[in-house]
Amino acid sequence: MTPADTADHCLGLPGAAEEYPFGERTAVFKVAGKIFAVLADDAPPARVSLKLPPDEVEALKAEYPGTVLPGYHLNKRHWVTVRYDGVLPDEEILALVEQSYDTVVATLPKKARPARRD
Repeated sequence: MTPADTADHCLGLPGAAEEYPFGERTAVFKVAGKIFAVLADDAPPARVSLKLPPDEVEALKAEYPGTVLPGYHLNKRHWVTVRYDGVLPDEEILALVEQSYDTVVATLPKKARPARRD
């Protein structure tokens, strides 16, 4: 899996938008103005930061040390940074992206939530 695959997946989620507030090498994905993923390929290996429930954050860091790290420049309780080092299976990365998206959508007021996914 490449960062481009992850970006395509992010943009396939309802209401997702891509911005580059930190420069051309760091894509920020938002839903209703709230960040659910930060994809950086400015240093090898590329990495994606995702917002997850705190218990999931701790479990992932314990299961994949060195690959799943505390969120880079983000709240360490709610965010993890996943390195594209080949350790975490592709399906797991995509599932984490969707979990991050769902975590953020759940915090939005009902009027701001995008149409439900099938």
